[in-house]
Amino acid sequence: MEKITNHHKVDPQEAQEPHTEAKDELLENLPIDQDEPAEDLPDDTQADSEQHPVSDDHTSEDTSSDEKESVSQEPTEETPVADESASAEKPSTADAADHAQEHHEDEERLNIPEILPILPLKDTVIYPFSVQPFAVGQERYIRLIDDVMRGNRLVVLVAQKSPDIDHAGPDDIYRVGTVSRVGRMFRMPDGTVQIAVQGLERVTIDEFTQEEPYLQARVTAKPDIQEADTETEAIKRNVISYFQRLVALVQNVPEGVAAATLNLEEPRQVVYVIATFVQMELELRQKLLEIDSVHEKLNQISNFLSHELEILELGKKIQNSAQEEMGKVQREYLLREQLKAIQRELGEESEEQATVNELRRKLDEAKMPEEAYKEANRELARLEKLPTVSPEYSIIRTYVELLVSLPWNKGTATQIDVPHAREVLDEDHYDLQKIKERILEYLAVRRLKEDRLSDKLAREREDVQIEDDVEVENITPTQPLKEQEAARPLNREPILCFVGPPGVGKTSLGQSIARALGRKFARMSLGGIRDEAEIRGHRRTYIGAMPGRIIQTLRRVEANDPVIMLDEVDKVGADWRGDPSSALLEVLDPEQNYNFRDNYLDLPFDLSKVMFIATANSLEPIPAPLRDRMEILELSGYTEEQKLHIARNYLLPKQLEANGLKEDELTLDDDALRRLTRDYTREAGVRNLERQIGSLSRKVARQVSEGLETPIHVNAEKVTEYLGRQRFFDEAVERIDRPGIATGMAWTPVGGEIMFIEAATMPGKEERLILTGQLGDVMKESAIAGLSYVRSNAVALGLPKNVFEGQNVHIHVPAGAIPKDGPSAGVTMVTVLVSLASGRKVRSDLAMTGEMTLRGKVMPIGGVKEKVLAAYRSGIRTVILPAKNEAEFMEDIPNELRDQMHFTFATDIRQVLDTALEPEDEHHEKAEANGDGRHRKRKGEKGEKGEKATAKA
Repeated sequence: MEKITNHHKVDPQEAQEPHTEAKDELLENLPIDQDEPAEDLPDDTQADSEQHPVSDDHTSEDTSSDEKESVSQEPTEETPVADESASAEKPSTADAADHAQEHHEDEERLNIPEILPILPLKDTVIYPFSVQPFAVGQERYIRLIDDVMRGNRLVVLVAQKSPDIDHAGPDDIYRVGTVSRVGRMFRMPDGTVQIAVQGLERVTIDEFTQEEPYLQARVTAKPDIQEADTETEAIKRNVISYFQRLVALVQNVPEGVAAATLNLEEPRQVVYVIATFVQMELELRQKLLEIDSVHEKLNQISNFLSHELEILELGKKIQNSAQEEMGKVQREYLLREQLKAIQRELGEESEEQATVNELRRKLDEAKMPEEAYKEANRELARLEKLPTVSPEYSIIRTYVELLVSLPWNKGTATQIDVPHAREVLDEDHYDLQKIKERILEYLAVRRLKEDRLSDKLAREREDVQIEDDVEVENITPTQPLKEQEAARPLNREPILCFVGPPGVGKTSLGQSIARALGRKFARMSLGGIRDEAEIRGHRRTYIGAMPGRIIQTLRRVEANDPVIMLDEVDKVGADWRGDPSSALLEVLDPEQNYNFRDNYLDLPFDLSKVMFIATANSLEPIPAPLRDRMEILELSGYTEEQKLHIARNYLLPKQLEANGLKEDELTLDDDALRRLTRDYTREAGVRNLERQIGSLSRKVARQVSEGLETPIHVNAEKVTEYLGRQRFFDEAVERIDRPGIATGMAWTPVGGEIMFIEAATMPGKEERLILTGQLGDVMKESAIAGLSYVRSNAVALGLPKNVFEGQNVHIHVPAGAIPKDGPSAGVTMVTVLVSLASGRKVRSDLAMTGEMTLRGKVMPIGGVKEKVLAAYRSGIRTVILPAKNEAEFMEDIPNELRDQMHFTFATDIRQVLDTALEPEDEHHEKAEANGDGRHRKRKGEKGEKGEKATAKA
């Protein structure tokens, strides 16, 4: 199918825009002149054409179709048809709008033939009153135009449903089109035909009567239904108003069109004329043509114009705002240049020069190393040459400001006073003797080295005397002093790492160390950091680049020797952006950190004077190279007596002050504090204990504010009144009520815990070992080794030789939602299995820990103090430990715990069983008293009753 288009879209291979002269002639001569011979048109069509002028200044020549073919045209290159803004097309449409009323009255008398040729259009719709030029290229449609020009010059223009179809058939076009009159026609040198058409009336295609060589169909006129009411008139005026505003915002509507629409009286004229000049989707154009009611047409085009206006006005507003902003920038730049010229004439200093001079002054005062000094001067020289509006200006200025604000040679450390440091540490923290001793040792060594260095430098000054009149060369503000070079080995600070459960005072201990040293303190939380740039910084080439946290911290504290606490160093992550723990290797290495190079700074900075203190809950997640660079100091949990002392002397006064209470308005006796630690908190530290004291203090503060008489004394009985029910219970006695259950001890990053291990047997053909409770590989292997030991040493343990034969053994470690691992539950699992097989209960007031070999030897374990404290908190007073942990026990366990608890140190599993299991006689007595026949004889007596009882257990 030939591609016939109007000015909306044209395929340059098939159609081209008429030359400007030809197009003007086409449009000017569009209405058939009254002098044209009658034989070119039927009588009715000729009469109609005589009564339909479009332009007042219309003149035409009497030219037949044959004469049109011989019209001389200059050969031109093929060019695409212009879009809607083409000025050559619009004036004729505007003139048609000026005379639309007269045209319409004559059209009503137009006699439309029953059968007319069909000309499909791509991407456009022709409306009544519309005048459009077209280029026709395919032979079949050139023939159609020739036939039309020899006849009544009427053709039905219908839009194609898809613009991708080149040969449109009956199913490819819409059923409503516009019958149009073809005006002048020109044949172009390239073989195409240029025509101009004028839309007359809507028609409906009823049926096709011909498909070759071109489409021909039976059509029926479809006049618009025009409502003559006030609402339609109001919408018409609203549409005209919208169009006037739209024309003011766009550039593709010819001049005079907006004014011409004001003269249109009939609503349908307004619809068709305006729809011709606005850009719409093809579907909306066709819908507008197919609607019968003019009132509904007005509504459709009103909604469309309203939406377009909203978009255009918003775009105009944004454009104006952008232009205004650009104007401000240009105006500011011009004024600044003028101001600079005036200041140069007056000999005054400009604002930019004042900034550079201020930075240069700070640079001379910073006493930075020579390399940094040269780099800062180079950047300052660049800054002077750049205009302030340059993007690099702010980047360079920020960089230089960082350089001059860093504490290159500015410290806060004072003369070390070891006795004063001890007082500060004792004042802030109770106990922690190992930590305090290590800090005091460091201070003592530092004090001695400083004294020795001072004496050495003093002797060197006496040996080398410099006369006052001797000129000293090569002295710059960056020249390093010999004292600083000599003191570098002195500045190698220890890297301490405090490891312990939460709430034991790791972070606050760092603050006390800074106070004891007379230094500034800064804390850096490393928990969750996954980007290496957080430590080393970003390179300046990136937008928004910043220095790393180390450099930012030093800039903030304004000192090169602070105490920096790296909190939660065990929770540093790693991903595709790098490994922050690797970046910490350079920071925490005393042999390298004097030359630390931040990516943003890109200059070496001396971190050797900084005292780094790291904290962690567990050592396992810390990479081995990083752990090797730190001195590990473990902080264990507190005993009950230590908690009472801390609560009495530290926590209670702090909470009284925080809640506005005086010391004599609230008092707690020791029993009340002890109940708080036992029944309302169960932790290694004192963080929750402080929360409970704070909660109690707030309730008392409310009573005091309500006028209750003071002082208010709180004893153990009144604790429940203030804090509610008891939170924790001693459940060991309640849970160990039968054979096959024992209490073990475990270590966690938040302190020690007790755990219960349960075992049961059931008949089975495969004799499987079932392990549940989210046990790790090491713990599973301990259970397997324990079962193997019991079965291989059954007779020696007083059990039947074929113990657990034909049975499945199930070992469970509650709680099932918590992962567990480690070898220290080995002795507990063996005890549980022996208890289950023998029917003897494990003592409910006893807990045990220890790794066991396949030969029954008890091996040492870790976390002794945390485990013992956990057992004590749970009400257990007897503990079995490996004998090889006795030295650690004597060093770490306080005397008050040793006095209140009983400890057994075992080297062999039989010692554990003798202590943990109820005595044989006591077991028989209980069994006989209860009528329990599940026990076995010591010698391994076999019997049907005994074997059945073991299976039940």
